[in-house]
Amino acid sequence: MNKVFIVGNLTRDPELRSTRDGISVCSFTVAVNRRQRNAEAGQPEADFFRVTAWRQLGEICAKYLAKGRKVSVTGSVSASAYTAQDGSARASLEVTADDVEFLTPRGEVGDVSAAAPRAQAPAPAAPQSNGFVQVDDDELPF
Repeated sequence: MNKVFIVGNLTRDPELRSTRDGISVCSFTVAVNRRQRNAEAGQPEADFFRVTAWRQLGEICAKYLAKGRKVSVTGSVSASAYTAQDGSARASLEVTADDVEFLTPRGEVGDVSAAAPRAQAPAPAAPQSNGFVQVDDDELPF
């Protein structure tokens, strides 16, 4: 079974392309911090995963994700080796996403929708007696 679960931050804005057949494909990179027992000063070590999301999932990622956003990605992983320009051997990990969950709340770092002007501010939802809040389907990002 080839299944990977990663949680990290986007290192750059997603890139949306289409195949010759018109199928959407979105690519982005997720940095996953390593857990360290003795934290050193400065940036923690991180692993970088290239993520590819296809079709509607890719279109949603391109629309709602931006650099710095925290995401959870579930999918299959593949590894490849290559030689860098300086002649050193490198490895690359690529995840083909089955599911992407947006973890950064609206209005926080990297949220493009917070900076974009809204045509009309939605009315606040009234709490119901059982503790749930009514949500309009138009407010959902998918």
